[in-house]
Amino acid sequence: MTAYVIGDIKVKDDKWVPAYAASVHDLVHKHGGKYLARSGNVKTLEGKPLDTSLIAIMAFPSAKAAEAFTNDPQYAPFVAERQKGSDSRFQLIDDTDLAGTIPYLPKA
Repeated sequence: MTAYVIGDIKVKDDKWVPAYAASVHDLVHKHGGKYLARSGNVKTLEGKPLDTSLIAIMAFPSAKAAEAFTNDPQYAPFVAERQKGSDSRFQLIDDTDLAGTIPYLPKA
């Protein structure tokens, strides 16, 4: 089942960005992932805006592969630098469609 990692990042000090951008995509690919988006063009359409500089969306062949990426020892130094220079949140979701499984969301 496809799994997605959504990184929501507020850059506070961008010193980490060049090395991260130059190297992390190879680690994503190493674990079967691919970037679907890496954008700083974030526009809130509904609700209170988050204080976000950029959002990255990555697709992996499974949750296990996504977690292997985030837990890869080669990724750890990049994570440490990102965390020092940003407020960031990474979330893992799968491609489950709840339609038809709950009464108020019928299957289309």
